[in-house]
Amino acid sequence: MFRTLVFVAIGGGLGSVFRYLVSFYTNRFFTQGFPYATFIVNVVGCFLIGVLFGIFEKKTELNPNLSLLFITGFCGGFTTFSTFSFENMNLLNTHQYSLFALYTTLSIVFGLFAVFLGDYLVKSF
Repeated sequence: MFRTLVFVAIGGGLGSVFRYLVSFYTNRFFTQGFPYATFIVNVVGCFLIGVLFGIFEKKTELNPNLSLLFITGFCGGFTTFSTFSFENMNLLNTHQYSLFALYTTLSIVFGLFAVFLGDYLVKSF
């Protein structure tokens, strides 16, 4: 069990660092309004988890600890559904209903598309 937690913790730490870097650099180009950084992180994270899922499903001989490191740890630390929910609450609290609807819809549609695309690309090659 301890070994499992170490893999998840290392992956989660790395994912969190990458999430911070994406947010830092995205926020330098985009200011207030649409939450671009979280949107980008969630779509990229969905694509990545699709790719990783495809890889681990296709390559069953891979060490299961790698799945814990990359899917549970890295993707869990990288993606930001809690931040997504918080930002949506703020959009609703500030009566920005159009941005709320746009952000929620695009995040779900693009996120699902990215997961399926990632899985499809891995299985196709």
